[in-house]
Amino acid sequence: MSDCVLGICDGTGFVVDEATRTAAPCRCRAQIISRRKARSLSAVIPRRYKDVSFDRNPVAQMPEIVVRPVRAYIRGLDQNLADGRGLWLFGNVGTGKTTLAMLVAKAALEAGHSVAIYSMPRLLNEIRRTYDEGSDSSYIQLLDRLAEVDLLHIDDVGAEKSSAWVLEQLYAIVNARYEAERSMTITTNLDLEALIEQIGHRTVSRLKEMCEAIPLDGRDHRPLLEHSA
Repeated sequence: MSDCVLGICDGTGFVVDEATRTAAPCRCRAQIISRRKARSLSAVIPRRYKDVSFDRNPVAQMPEIVVRPVRAYIRGLDQNLADGRGLWLFGNVGTGKTTLAMLVAKAALEAGHSVAIYSMPRLLNEIRRTYDEGSDSSYIQLLDRLAEVDLLHIDDVGAEKSSAWVLEQLYAIVNARYEAERSMTITTNLDLEALIEQIGHRTVSRLKEMCEAIPLDGRDHRPLLEHSA
């Protein structure tokens, strides 16, 4: 079976014409290059979310007005990723932001796209590690990989303790993806005003252009997640 996500080539990223003995790049080649660059990034759906589905709790019991735009985004996933469009989910703790964002990440992975999944605190730790002696990745290399991956999922934006260094790192990541027209899904407990105060106006301005904002209001859905079969 071909490893090509489009079912065209043999997985090498090239289509061979046996008659002329020439090779041309396959349409999947861009995805192959993107996946190679993303190999050192975290692309694993956390165990808690590996079985997320629109048909399972807590998503099945969320208001349709909240679920509908996520469902629509996934239906048009390939085009949304090609156009650099993303989602920005915000609301109180436990309202299902991360679950909905994981649905998008899971769909992207299943479609053969490269995905990186981080909480904001963990991502900052990865950046700090690039400064360690003997690190296998430089800061620029990590930033380049974060900029190139098809979909970057960042959870709990604004949860970290703010500082000039934190603000600069977050802006660098968001701006790199903005300039490369790459998609992001982000979740945050903060509303717009609080998020601007926490991470800065210029970063929020970029996110507003890149992402469709989806507010989540209501009760904590975590008990549904924990007890779903």
